[in-house]
Amino acid sequence: MSPPSATPGTADALLDALRGAVGARHVLTDHDLVAPYLVESRRLFAGSALAVVRPGSTAEVARIVRLCAQAGIPFVALGGNTGLTGGGIPQGGVVIALERLNRVRAVDPVGATLTVEAGAILAEVQEAAEAAGMLFPLTYASRDSARIGGGIATNAGGLNVLAYGNARDLVLGLEVVLADGRVWNGLKALRKDNAGYDLKHLFIGSEGTLGIVTAAVLRLFPKPRSTGVAFLGLASARAALDLFVFLRDRADRDLTAFEYLPPFALEIVLRHAAGTVRPLTGEHGAYALIEFSSCRPGIEARHELEAVLAEALARSLIEDAALGAGPAQDSALWRLREAVPEAQTREGGSIKHDVSVPLGLLPEFLERAGAACVAAMPGLRPCGFGHFGDGNIHFNLSQPVGMDREAFLAHWERFNRIVHDIVTELGGSIAAEHGVGLIKRAELARYGDPVALDLMRTLKASLDPLNLLNPGKVVPPAPDDAA
Repeated sequence: MSPPSATPGTADALLDALRGAVGARHVLTDHDLVAPYLVESRRLFAGSALAVVRPGSTAEVARIVRLCAQAGIPFVALGGNTGLTGGGIPQGGVVIALERLNRVRAVDPVGATLTVEAGAILAEVQEAAEAAGMLFPLTYASRDSARIGGGIATNAGGLNVLAYGNARDLVLGLEVVLADGRVWNGLKALRKDNAGYDLKHLFIGSEGTLGIVTAAVLRLFPKPRSTGVAFLGLASARAALDLFVFLRDRADRDLTAFEYLPPFALEIVLRHAAGTVRPLTGEHGAYALIEFSSCRPGIEARHELEAVLAEALARSLIEDAALGAGPAQDSALWRLREAVPEAQTREGGSIKHDVSVPLGLLPEFLERAGAACVAAMPGLRPCGFGHFGDGNIHFNLSQPVGMDREAFLAHWERFNRIVHDIVTELGGSIAAEHGVGLIKRAELARYGDPVALDLMRTLKASLDPLNLLNPGKVVPPAPDDAA
């Protein structure tokens, strides 16, 4: 079902009503002011919009939604616009920008919760938790501009999933504006609540297609007393898996990060990321960045890490290791991992796959997918890196040296078939942590379970019968509607 488009008379009347609802200065229609809201961070998609509206409260969001619904005009909520799949790109209609909805409503150190509005920047949420002596562990590279509502809407993962889980695991309650403008107040700070369906899980990861998250109750954790970071040289991806299992058995919850890098990833970071230096002498078949954290008094994470790595070295699980001596060196080691996406951009065109497979099959996936892609295009440079410990790999493909960027990117669908066929054969997911958005909607139709897809369409039709909430994203059309 395609969303309706606005006739000139309807559009003018809606704009007047929106100005009355939130104030004229918060209804943007000037091209230069609207343009930044229409392009996602990778610039793969560009959208269009009647207007950008910036509400300052949940009540104003509800008012905007009711006006759009009455006019039959589609709308999309937008946070920090740091998405990677085009999920926030408007296709006409109204953009509801949540940047003014940014208050921390409450912090409860005893209950270990923080209640915050959807437009709050992730780094500011982390700072509010830290001011209360607690930790909010969700974190990723765009934390200084990403907003917490977008992280919830996409069920964001990031660097701490291994120890703390995805956004879904960090949310206790939600406040959501529904497609008809009603507000569901589910802001309960409860660990246990079995009073019917757990509705918040419908909206977490739905990418704004079922409702607009306006506030959330988030779980907080004890702040680590100490951390330790090491960069390791390994023989192969299979050695990385053996090491991960060993570290998990030895350290349990103190192992808070295990990030994998192939040699190519380290090579381009050292080439393009200012200030980075080679942490190890010699070359290795694979690399891992690991972090230990300790909340226990008397247990120094750095000492624990050093002891465990000494045992791993004695067992020939690692070939070499560089252990950070303090916060500055720890940050420098983390920089080697966090700079990979930007370094890959500087290498030219990059075809990206955010996938997951069962942990024990990760080495097989990396070997098979890498070999298949190089066979399809000699000179291609696979760059599979990321959150090894939770089975999520960013399997990116850098263009052959000297090839035209646009000519390379024209092969995106061809490499989707190669990579996603292998992922599916191994029982994995074609969308691990970045979501479906626009870029993977057709892929979901191809690889998704038919019953699951029918259930998704049923939910969408029930909660958004007019198809006004971020239409054209996530949920593939039914086969008979595809035309």
